[in-house]
Amino acid sequence: MEKLKLGKYKHFKGKFYQVVGVGKHSESLEDVVIYRALYDSEEFGDKAIWVRPLKLFIENVNVGDKVVPRFEFVE
Repeated sequence: MEKLKLGKYKHFKGKFYQVVGVGKHSESLEDVVIYRALYDSEEFGDKAIWVRPLKLFIENVNVGDKVVPRFEFVE
């Protein structure tokens, strides 16, 4: 399992999330990141909990002419 710092991350679109752990998908055994939104959403609820494959969480994305991390560690 790849190490990932627990703590606050900023998504490339600007919202903040708190990574609470890395777990395993029960069927595929793929590493997944468990994280909580640090904002309230009418669509998903207050401080919704999310799960994303680790490889997608740590990947870089293209924004205009720049390549940036999908999630950047803040603190």
